[in-house]
Amino acid sequence: MARTLVTHGYFYRLDPKQWADARPYPPLGTMLAAAVLREAGHEVSVFDTGLLHGPEAISAPIDRQRPDVVVVYDDGFNYLTKMCLTVMREAALRMITIAKAAGCKVAVNSSDASDHPDIYLNAGADVVLLGEGEPALVDVVARWSNGSGIGDVAGIVFNEGESLRTTPKRPVMRDLDTLPLPAWDLIDVEPYRAIWKSSQGFFSLNMATTRGCPFKCNWCAKPIYGNRYNSRSPEHVVRELELLQRYKPDHIWFADDIFGLKPGWVQRFRDLLAAQGLRIRYKIQSRVDLLLESDTIDALVASGLEEVWVGAESGSQRILDAMDKGTTVEQIAEATRLLRSKGVRVCFFLQFGYLGETEADVEKTIRMVEDLMPDDIGVSVSYPLPGTLFYEKVKDDLGAKANWTDSDDLAMMFRNRQRPLYYKRLHRYVHKRYRRKQALQAVHQALERNTFAPRKILSALYYVPATMVERMRLSRLARA
Repeated sequence: MARTLVTHGYFYRLDPKQWADARPYPPLGTMLAAAVLREAGHEVSVFDTGLLHGPEAISAPIDRQRPDVVVVYDDGFNYLTKMCLTVMREAALRMITIAKAAGCKVAVNSSDASDHPDIYLNAGADVVLLGEGEPALVDVVARWSNGSGIGDVAGIVFNEGESLRTTPKRPVMRDLDTLPLPAWDLIDVEPYRAIWKSSQGFFSLNMATTRGCPFKCNWCAKPIYGNRYNSRSPEHVVRELELLQRYKPDHIWFADDIFGLKPGWVQRFRDLLAAQGLRIRYKIQSRVDLLLESDTIDALVASGLEEVWVGAESGSQRILDAMDKGTTVEQIAEATRLLRSKGVRVCFFLQFGYLGETEADVEKTIRMVEDLMPDDIGVSVSYPLPGTLFYEKVKDDLGAKANWTDSDDLAMMFRNRQRPLYYKRLHRYVHKRYRRKQALQAVHQALERNTFAPRKILSALYYVPATMVERMRLSRLARA
């Protein structure tokens, strides 16, 4: 048995955009790694860095608990960790240094460590767990606990002499029901509740029902779970939902890349919730082509679905095809209308700056947003991640900056039709045009109902001229 401290490298406070957004979630993947180690018989505690100020805070639990092993295990279900932000990489490396100075063995698992194991090993980590890390983690800690070597453990990288040794890949886990439920009891949920209640008026917790994504959008990196798609059974998921009731969440975010893809899954999920008397509100991520089956949407709505985020990405079919997205602009519109007819909020992920995108393509995306008016939008620029076809296309144009510092960085890291400053300005312009349309719609509705709405009128008075100013600034940058 080993005394093990499990932590992760994401600090909301070090990401100003996310900290201001004030919707933090506990580290789901980290808690699952802790549960797996505990099930294997080790003494386990979790040091949740999520709401802390910085990596130096790990010194206190290391001094207090004197762990044999420190595991830096990032939450692979959090899209922010997939972006490999440099501020989080530096925080993780600092924690590794502190743990090694205290005489601990250190194991690391994250998207960034799977892509760049040498960086973490050079910082002092003893081993990097590649991809889906739980089985390798159990094997490594068992070897360390009984004093044997780790050379026969599959799916890891470690220093051997002056070089790195990578062991054979480990098969992807297929039966996810064999995993224990995440160790929710090892973290303090109350600070998360306090932030949510203060900023949003309700409390949301996160869950995951699947691993991986079978679709092949050529800009989407999958260093942890790959292109395989494996699902927990509805029964296993409902057991976790029953466990979470002790924390009294008002809402659930299912953090899956694609929720409910397996045929019949959502219908069984709906029936089990009803049988157990569980009533939940939740949001998911999905694809527009998967949401065009009315019986699927009906089952989702009956089980508590309130909001769907879809990867709309672009209003230009030419760009969608270049991305290998596998969806059409018509499907985006059709799915939006169908979901709306069922009372579901529809939100769009939008991506600008893909190779070959023109100003005409940009305008098509903005017009699609104005025509469909999703309930919310998330705007980003194309981001080359190692292991993707998109990365291979632009890697020769990448400069010294290969990762964003934080999620508000929005740097264009490869040579494109427009300069990086154009895309920063475009981000503001898209949001202002979206808010202008919202404001004008609200004023129109107020006039129709003959009601005085000073806030809505003031909003329109701001966004109409602000959008014009942003448009002029964007045009100057485009001409330059």
